[in-house]
This record gives sequence, C-alpha cells and structure tokens, in this order.
Amino acid sequence: MKSLRIFSLLLVVCFVWVAQAGPHSDRDSDWDIDIPYQIFTLDNGLTLIVHEDHKAPIVAVNVWYHVGSKNEKPGKTGFAHLFEHLMFNGSEHFNDDYFQVMERIGATDLNGTTSEDRTNYFQNVPSSAVDVALWLESDRMGYMVEAITQDKLDEQRGVVQNEKRQGENQPYAVAYELMTQACFPAGHPYSWTVIGSMDDLDAASLDDVHEWFKTYYGAANAVVSIAGDITAEDALAKVKHYFGDIPAGPPIARQDVWIAKRTGTHRQEVQDRVPQARFYRVWNVPQWGSADGDALDLVSDILAAGKTSRLYKRLVYDDQIATNVSAYVDLREVAGLFTIVATAKPGQDLQAIETAVDEELQRFLKKGPTAKELARVKNRAIAGFIRGSERIGGFGGKSDILASSQVFGGSPDAYRTRLQHMHDATTKQLQQVARTWLSDGDYILDVTPYPSYTTTASTVDRSTLPEAGTPPDATFPAVQHATLSNGLKLVLAERHSVPIVNFNLLVDAGYAADQFAQPGTAGLAGDMLDEGTKKRTALEIADELGTLGASWGAGSDLDTTSVSLSALKGNLDASLAVYVDMILNPAFPQADFERLQKQTLAGIQREKVTPIQMALRVFPGVLYGKDHAYGLPFTGSGTEQSVASLTRDDLIEFHRTWFKPNHATLVIAGDITLDEIQPKLEKAFRSWQAGDVPHKDISAVIPKTQQELYLVDRPGSQQSIVFAGWLAPPRANPHEEAIETMNNILGGDFTARINMNLREDKHWSYGARSLIMDARGQRPYLTYASVQSDKTSQSVQEIQKELQDIIGDRPPTPEEFTKTQKNQILQLPGTWETIDSVAGSVAEMVQYGLPDDYFQKYAEVIRTMTLQDVTQAADSTIKPNSVVWIIIGDRAQIEPGLKELDFKVYQIMDADGKILE
Repeated sequence: MKSLRIFSLLLVVCFVWVAQAGPHSDRDSDWDIDIPYQIFTLDNGLTLIVHEDHKAPIVAVNVWYHVGSKNEKPGKTGFAHLFEHLMFNGSEHFNDDYFQVMERIGATDLNGTTSEDRTNYFQNVPSSAVDVALWLESDRMGYMVEAITQDKLDEQRGVVQNEKRQGENQPYAVAYELMTQACFPAGHPYSWTVIGSMDDLDAASLDDVHEWFKTYYGAANAVVSIAGDITAEDALAKVKHYFGDIPAGPPIARQDVWIAKRTGTHRQEVQDRVPQARFYRVWNVPQWGSADGDALDLVSDILAAGKTSRLYKRLVYDDQIATNVSAYVDLREVAGLFTIVATAKPGQDLQAIETAVDEELQRFLKKGPTAKELARVKNRAIAGFIRGSERIGGFGGKSDILASSQVFGGSPDAYRTRLQHMHDATTKQLQQVARTWLSDGDYILDVTPYPSYTTTASTVDRSTLPEAGTPPDATFPAVQHATLSNGLKLVLAERHSVPIVNFNLLVDAGYAADQFAQPGTAGLAGDMLDEGTKKRTALEIADELGTLGASWGAGSDLDTTSVSLSALKGNLDASLAVYVDMILNPAFPQADFERLQKQTLAGIQREKVTPIQMALRVFPGVLYGKDHAYGLPFTGSGTEQSVASLTRDDLIEFHRTWFKPNHATLVIAGDITLDEIQPKLEKAFRSWQAGDVPHKDISAVIPKTQQELYLVDRPGSQQSIVFAGWLAPPRANPHEEAIETMNNILGGDFTARINMNLREDKHWSYGARSLIMDARGQRPYLTYASVQSDKTSQSVQEIQKELQDIIGDRPPTPEEFTKTQKNQILQLPGTWETIDSVAGSVAEMVQYGLPDDYFQKYAEVIRTMTLQDVTQAADSTIKPNSVVWIIIGDRAQIEPGLKELDFKVYQIMDADGKILE
C-alpha cells in the first residue's frame, strides 16, 4: 500500500490539534503503511481522531474508554463487561434498546467489547446518519446514570450470567479460568477473568454500577475514533457539538508495567468432558508495544503458524501425535502471555507432546530461526495488516487501529512502531528475545498533576433524537463474464481499493455429492487439495504461498465445493501458479491422507461433544431422511464409520468426477481487469479438460405432519441447546426477499422477536435466533438458543408461541416491517466494503442462478415490498406443525419438563443420530 502523508496543519483556537504521520524510514514499501489522521483534544479532555476514506458512503464511529477488567477490585469482578451490556439498554434521553435505532439507520459492524484494558463501542453507519450515532454515543457518555435502573441491572446481570454459562459449557473452557489464576499472582490486575465470577455478578449493586460509570466514563478517559466518508473539519464540529458539555471525570490511577515473570515450572491437572487431551504451555512476557513483545509475536508464528512451522510439522506431520498445535502472544497493556496449545491425537500421551514441544523449543533457542522462516512470518504479518486496513471499522479496521494505538501507545500511529519492530527484526534478535523470555521464569506508582479541564456550554437538543439525513445509495460493482476455451466460466467484479486479487473456484459438488460416495468425502477431498501436488509437497505449498503473502482455503457447502486464493497483486503470477497446481494436480499423498483422516475422525469426536455441532450433525437425517442428498451432517465431516472406510482412491475419484471446468465458475474480485486476467487463466487452465458430472438428486421432501422431539443426552451440561427446524423453499424463489425480511422480524436481527423474548424479556439465554441455510433445494429453516437447563421446556414453549404468533394472532406489525425494511437497505453500503464481501455476493449470484443485476436492484426490491408481502411470506414459510425439535442437554435435569409437553413423537437419540429409545 502506498503511504499518504499529511502536509497541512489546521490551526483552531478552541482546542488543541496535532497531526502526525510518522517519520520516514528505510523500511520496504510494503511496510511503509500510513493511515493519515488528524487528532484533536477538546477542552474537556476528550480525544478525537479522524481518518478520511471516501471509497464508500459509510462512516465508522469507534469509542474507546480506557477501562477494562484490570480496573476492577477483587470481590467486584465482571463490572467492566456488565457495564458494557448496560450501555446498550438506553440512556437518559433515549431510554430504549440501542440496537433498535441502529437497525433503523442501517448500522453494520455494530457491537461493544470488553477486554482486560479497555471497553469499546463501535458501529459503521451511512454517511447521512453520523449525527444519529454521535448523538447516541454522547448521550450514553454524558447522560447515563439516571437511565440505569434496578430492572435493567437485573436484566443484563441475567444476560451476562448466561453468557458466562454458555462459555463455560464449551469443551476446554476450564483451561482459560485456570490459566488466568495460575499465570498472575493474587492481586495482579490480570489475575481474574474479564467476565468475572458468578458471586461477584450476583453481588453487584445499583450504587456500584453508578459509581463505575462516574469514575471511568468521563470525557478525559475516552477516545473517539472516526473513519470514513467525512472530513476532519465536519467530524470535529460534530464531536464538539455533541460531546463538548460532558465532564472530564475524576483523575484515574494507571497501572504501570507488571510482567510478573516467574521461575521454575508450575504444574496443574484438571479433568473435563472432552474427547482429546490438550497441552497448554504459557510464559509471562512483555506488554503491548514493546520491542520484545512484537518480536515474540514473530517467534510464535515461526513455531506454529502454518504447516511448515516447526511445531506443526513436528507434532502433526512427522510424529503425528497431535491433531493441531498453535502458538500465540496475548500482549496486553501492562503484561503479556506467550502460549503454546497442542491437542493430542486420540490415544496419545501428553508427555510425548510435551517432550516434542520442548525439543523444538530448545532447538530454536540454540540455533534461532532461519532467514527463510523470518521472511515467511514477516510477509504473513504485513499481509494480514494490509487486509485488515481495507476496512474502516470493526475489529482490526482503521478506526480500531488508530484508537488502540492512541489508548495503548499514546499516539494514533503507534502501530507504525510495532510494524517497524517486526520489519527490523533479525534472526539473531528473535533468538535472543526467545532465550530471555522462554528459557525459564514491581509496581511503581507515579503521580502527576491533573490538568484543569473545563466544559463548554451545551447547545445540543437532548429532547429528541436527530433525524438521519438522506441515506446514500449503495453501489455494487458491475460483473463481467467470460468463458475459457475449456468451458470454465469467469465472473469478475473489479475493486481497486487495495492491491489484492481474490479468486474462488466454485465446483458443482458440495456435501450433496456425497450421495455418490461415503459421507465426508467432499470435505476430506477439499482438505487434501493443499496436501501436495505432482510438483509440490504440502510443506512446499504452505511455504511458497506464505512467503508470497497469499492466503488460501478449500471447503464445501451443501451444493458446491470451493477453492479460494487471496493474493497480493505484486505476487499474482507466482501465487496463481500454486493455486492452479493445487486445483488441477492434487496428489493426495497416502501418508497425508492417513494423517488427515485421523484428524477428521478426531474432529468428529469433538463435534459429538460440542453442543451446537451435536445438533447440526443429527438434524439433517431427521429433517430430510438419511437417504436424501442433504441428509448428511451439516458440518460436512461425515461419520466416524464412513470416514474410517475412506481410501485415497475415493478422493482421487471425487476429484476426477466433479472437477470439470464446464461445470465450474471462477469468481474473481479485486485489483484486476478482465483483459489482464483472462489470458493468464487461459494459459494456466489450458490442460483442464471438459466433461460431464453426475446429476445430484435434491428432490423435494414431503414435510412432517406433526411435531417431533429428539433429546440427545449431554451429562453435566450447564445449558441446553434448543433447535427447531423445518423445510423452506430453495434460495432461488420469487419471494426470497420477503422471506428474508420476515425472518429478520422473527429471529434474524438482534431485536427480533425470539431474541427479545428469550434474552431480553426472560433472561434465559445469552442469544437466540432464526436463520435459513442457503441451498439449491429445500432449505433448512432453523431456530436455536442456548438456554438455562431449568428453562428448557419453557423455552420450547416460547419458541412454539413465536412461530404460531407470526402467522396467527400477532403477524408482522407495520412498525416491525418499516424498521426491518429500512435496516436491510441502509446496511448495504457497509455490506460491500471489502473485496472479500463483494466476492461473496458474486459467488451467491453464481451458486443460485441470480441475475447479474440482482444486488444492484436489491434495494429497490426491498423498498417496494409491502407488509402484505411479508405476511404472506410468513404464512407460506412458517410451519409450526412440521417442526422437528433437537434438544441437547443433561437428560436427568431436563427430561421431566420435556415429557410434560406431550409430543406425539418423543425419542432419545445419541450423538450419531441413532434412536436409543
């Protein structure tokens, strides 16, 4: 990315203004990344950062408060995260759910998060709705206390506690709690988890919550980062207008660096309901922004990022004692952690894994990395940063980068220092840093004068919410078509925002193709595509693409198998050569087949104990029948029996049968023209010969005539997973947009009926939703929720009620329809911000035979829709009497209540979908 420099200074009397672009250096051009910004400090201490990006008519508003769980006290943990939830429940002048208004104005990338060190709230909005977002953010910054009532506190306390239960209900979740307590001494601000303890959450009082807001949510403790289709002058004027009257807040004590490095080895053992043993190894290391911390980030990638990394190659490829291994650094504000995690292959001893990890680590400490390894991880790091910086908002977008750099690094361009650390890293330096921190195992308080902040007189009308301006029109790039001489269809969408070109080959196969083979064949065949070709081994593929800064993947859905590549344009030819080789010449090496076969079997075992995956495995067989092409596990992994029976020849036959150019489409999106790419592809695919593929039978299934309930026992579950499903029309149907709108009202949006019922009204669940999985044939229409075990049967009844109501006594209301209709239109500018998102929509058009102008006309189709259209969509799509229920939970706790529901079909099923009784 070419860097942009800021050459002019705007002098303003009322506030302090500073602009920084960072000094020039001798770094390579790829590393010389500059995100231009202007920074302002208001008289009340509020920091404003503005970045202009006019590629799309959207604006990111990202507010960071310099407070996280480390600001809590023992006995009062979980406050930072609990308060984040309360901030979405309304402020003094807008005492309603925050998502209600955000969905009406088309907000995307909307969320709030809490870490040990900060709490942030962010959203992308159409450029016409910036005032709405700033009004709301300023209102909850300056006018929140009186809106926090006991009822709201109790409601969100219940939601957070269900979030905690949901997290703890996952396999291996106990590891995080134990690691947090073991790695930091008592009293250290990182010695408790962000979500806190149940007892502390129960004890949280209204006074405690009010005091938390008054202490940490002042203007001087906040950074507002704005990026997108807005000028710095306009952003400053608006922020002064809305935020200028908010008090600075009291002085806040800041924790200095406290790494808490340990000595010796501390061991702990715990048992959990998991199918494979897992090994964790953790060191205390330096903090965010430190040279050593950034060097250790590169060390972690050399050890375990990609198939050619030392630990992955040793444990997964060579010794084959683990199914997966990872290493990462968690660099926080005052300290960090370096973690290695390895999951043992079934039957393997963890001691063997520990020995292998130690041997590879000692080898690294003794000799250091190679120049080639260092180049690979550097390219990986810069490619990831470039891809993230295409976006203005959300996690890793430019507003996020600038805000985090200001809060943790003291300057919006502190990210440049981190990139410089990685760019300048040498093999000798990485070896030395690793020796310092990975060979084995003070609090200082400085008090400085607190500035005399003042506030300005407010001119904001707080009696009413500002009206959003005229919404911008969303634009979707025109698609171009071509066909190669062998019949391969090309579909291109140009987007020249960053030097990236994405490819996605869509082959007419998918899980449905397994009706001609063993279940799991399509999935395993896709996984094997990068395991070696006639020219390259798997490790050579990984090394070559990693060095080129390319990312790749393969996978399947119900109808298609896809192979994707994301390449830097400067390395396009070399990346494309590897990509084509993987598509045309997979070798399916026997040794790698056996390894992946074992990993797939281990993955199936994990699916069979993970709540949602358990339901997704057994649902299709009940909904479609086991003989239907869609009747296989929606995870695509197959069954233990089918995968165990597969041979290398089965995968070769799958590739030979389904990979035909005249039955495939290559979707291309990014910084390329058709004239540039077509000759390259014609040459690259010239040896690929056309042919016929089998006809997949995805014929219609007769709906159920009565409700059926299947209970899968998961002993010890703290929550139940409640799944309800029935069959809906195929994706390509004349009423799809009305069905989509209806589903958003029922369960697709945050403020939809099902979620507001089970989460906000009842507090039984952290979240509940409904969705329709896309497919060429009849689609599964699903609702699901993780609920408290003691509310399982009641949750079933509430979902039943919502399904009946939307086609009966409570059809979609004009208010619901208008809100959802506007939200669907207004979200569009943010929907297609990235090259990858554009490519995804083009692929959707290809997969389901949608016209080229489908997304160009989409807004008009939604705009001219009527409430009657949506009501009719509900009547024709929602089938309460055809619902299949899958309940995953502790049978001993939940069965008495379920039996009282008096289902005509009520059966106990195991994790393989076998009826037990």
